[in-house]
Formats: sequence, C-alpha cells, structure tokens
Amino acid sequence: MIFRSPYPDVTIPDMPLAPFVLRHAARLADKPALVDGVTGHVLTFGRLAEAVERTAAGLAARGFRKGDVLAISAPNCPEFGVAFYAALSLGGVVTPANPALTADELARQLNDAGATYLLTVPGCLGPAVAAVERSNVREIFVIGQAPGATSFADLHDSDALAAAIAIEPSHDVAVLPYSSGTTGLPKGVMLTHANLVANTVQVTAVEPLTEADILIGILPFFHVYGMTVLLNYALSVGATVVTLPRFELEQFLQTMQAYGVTYAYLAPPIVLALAKQPVVERYDLSRLKIITCGAAPLSSDIAAGCEDRLGCVVKQGYGLTEASPVTHMSPPESNRIKSASVGSLLPNTEGKIVDPATGVALGANQQGEIWIRGPQVMRGYFNQPQASAAMIDTEGWLRTGDIGYVDEDGFFYIVDRLKELIKVKGFQVAPAELEGVLLAHPAVADAAVIPYPDEEAGEIPKAFVVLRGAATPEDLIGFVAARVAPYKKVRLLEIVDHIPKSASGKILRRVLVERERIGQLVRG
Repeated sequence: MIFRSPYPDVTIPDMPLAPFVLRHAARLADKPALVDGVTGHVLTFGRLAEAVERTAAGLAARGFRKGDVLAISAPNCPEFGVAFYAALSLGGVVTPANPALTADELARQLNDAGATYLLTVPGCLGPAVAAVERSNVREIFVIGQAPGATSFADLHDSDALAAAIAIEPSHDVAVLPYSSGTTGLPKGVMLTHANLVANTVQVTAVEPLTEADILIGILPFFHVYGMTVLLNYALSVGATVVTLPRFELEQFLQTMQAYGVTYAYLAPPIVLALAKQPVVERYDLSRLKIITCGAAPLSSDIAAGCEDRLGCVVKQGYGLTEASPVTHMSPPESNRIKSASVGSLLPNTEGKIVDPATGVALGANQQGEIWIRGPQVMRGYFNQPQASAAMIDTEGWLRTGDIGYVDEDGFFYIVDRLKELIKVKGFQVAPAELEGVLLAHPAVADAAVIPYPDEEAGEIPKAFVVLRGAATPEDLIGFVAARVAPYKKVRLLEIVDHIPKSASGKILRRVLVERERIGQLVRG
C-alpha cells in the first residue's frame, strides 16, 4: 500500500538553489537576513546578495570552477551563508563538515569528496591545516584572520563579477554532506540543486513562516537539517535568522529574548532544557510561537512540558540526509498535532511501510520499515554505486532504516531503528567507525558498538569489547576519545567474553540492543 501526502502537489521551479533562495533580495534589500547573535553584525538581504556575488568572483579569480568542491568546516555565522551560496552560484559543490572533527576525520572527508578549497575559523585552524596536508586542498580560507590561511574577507574585495555558469538543477550536485546511511562508514550524499529547491518548496507549503518571522540559528548549518530550514527555507521566504556558533543555554535564551525570536527549529536536547532548566524562567520568550523539533525522536512528555512552560506550539518533523532532509512535518495548528507523531508526508512525497523480512508493503497501523519516494530524494552516494543501489530501489524508493507505522489519518510514527546509526544530540555516529578505532588498540580482540538511551543526548555510544591484553574500560574510553570528535566518544564500555555474530561474521548489534533493553527493564 502506498501512502500519499494529504497536501496537494506543489510546483517546483526548475532553477539553481542560490538564485531561488535569494530571489527576493532586491525587494527586501534593507531587511536583515542573517544576524550574528554574538557580535550583532547584520547582513541585510541586499548585502547578502552582493556579498555572494563578490565572493563568487573572488573564488573564480582563484581558480574555483564548476564541479570544484568547497569544504566548509565552521560554526554558524553569516559568512557561512555567503560562502555557501557563492560556491553554488559558480556551479561548485559544498561539502559541509562538523568543525569538531579530528584532523584524521576531516582529512577522510576532504579526500573522499575531492575538496580543493576549505573554509574554516581560527579556532579550528590547527586540525584543518593537519587535514589539508593529507589532501588535495589548494587553499584554506579563514573567517577573520589567522596565520597560514587567506582571510575570507579577501574574497569579496573585488568589484568584478563572476561569469554566468550554466547549471542543470536535476543533475548537478549542490551539496555533499556525509551520512552513514543505514550502515557502515560515512558516505557523501549527492544532493542536487533540484533536490534542495524541491525540499524548500515542499516545506514552504506546510510551514507558516513569513517575512515577519525571526528565527534562532542554533541548528548547525553544516548539518543538513539546519542547512535546509535555516538557510534555504527561512531565507527563501524572507525571514530573519539570528546565528549562534554553539549552544550555551543562557546565551541562547538571552539571544531569543533580545531579538524577539518567533520561530525555532531545534533538536530534542534543547527542547529538554527549555522544559526543565530553572534558568529559563528568567527570560522573556513570549514572542516564540512555534518550535519544530527534528533530528531525533522527542518524547510526548518533554514536548508537553515545553509547551506548558513557554505557551507555544511544539511539534515534530522527520527526515534524513538522503532526502534533503525533510519528508514529514506536523501541522502548525495545535489542535491538529499528534504529539507522538512526526507528522504526515510533505507535498509531492509518497511513503510505504515495508515488512523488513518479506519486502511486502503493509497497511495502516502495521509496523515496518519506512520507505520514501519524492523529488527531494538524493541522486545517490558519491562514488558508491553499490551502497546507492542498496539504499534506493529501481522504482526510486528510499529505504530510511527506521521502523514505524501510519495511522488511519496519515500520521507517521517512529518506533525503532532498523539501521545501526547512533544519533547523539541529532548527530550521526557510525558504530563501524568506533569499532575500527577500538580494534586499533593492541589489547582489543573484538568490539561492537550500539546506541544506549540517554535523556539529554537521546542516545550515546556504548561499546562491548573482548580483550586479548590488559586494559580497563577507562583506558579504552580514553583511547577512543583522543581519536574522534567529542560527540562520537564512547560513553559506556563493557568487557565481554564474545561478540554475537551471524554465520557470515556480521556483528549482531540488534542482539546486544535487545540484551540492553531487557537489562534496563530488570534494573528498573
């Protein structure tokens, strides 16, 4: 059975992403587009469009051509948006990278993506330089000033304009974020201009943002969720985004109050803080109308607690990197929201619930893997034809790796994860990557990593290790921590006699997950 969106189909413009997002820039020339929440620096729509043009010209003058890849490893700031649209307007590709990545992790992404330029910030320059030394990156740009890098400001010193570039929206890749998909190491997700324009238009048809709205830009722009809803969607409708480089609760609250934020896209840990932290009471958040939560599941109790405390609507959405990312969204009206649901399908989007064992499509209120089909679905994984074929079937159905069901009203619910990915505060952590790090320790004979529930982070990595030498759990946790980004750290580690595996040698992580669930029930 195929489930369809309750919303009518929308017309998707056949145009590149940058001119689509900035199409209102001339009319809104004096209206703030991006505001640096730390410094107060304002970039109006007019100045944003001008900065994009000048930066594109600066990149072109340094040899950046269509198909070249710009890596951006930086926290949220207005310059991120400028660089993002400048590279896209030249027919280039942006591969966003978490600035918390280690040099090894960043080098792996730079090399896999084929990046030739890198934009970062002074605080991340050390790992960036170390990564670039092992890549084909020709030049590092830095937002601000730092020895050993070209100042980003130098890129828009020229009055020249870059030559017009022909872009084929349905074919040309715009963004190459990295995702583990349903299993394995991170892979480059090829999102075309058409994918991203489509997802922006689809979200616009469901969400109530207007030019009068002010958003808090706390979701990372390097994460596809923040990139789509805060850069592409919010700017395309003429709303204002106030950026923050990282989440610090009091700074976040102060910024929300000072700018009169009306709409917030958040991840569950921030909603939890808004619901429970006493300091929230000291700030005036009365202008906040709606919180849309995504990137990881949000419990009904936390959503209700946040609503009661702030007097705003709290609702959920759902998506994945491979779908640009949004596929589902709850309605904005409080009387139509089902708190445990991630909402219904976006316009132009179809869904199926498929029995993972038989491949048979199921009906309403039957649990199975959620499959998605729509114009926002990726072109495939970069240089990974087998992984692409395993993720998207010949009819265009994307396997999400999440177990859920659809009720009789067309609302979707996520109940479990078929895929092995761990979501730490909305960030993806691949178990295989952490297992590889653990196996590099001379005392480790075998290892497996699974998600472990955590109220604040949603999930944290827990490792099971078989030893062949002397090592304590603390030793091994520290060994991993020194080699991965902070959000990937193993938080719990248990020494075991063996790791359950299939006849073919595949780790049976679900067996370990079930053991943990039973253990938690017994302990509870």
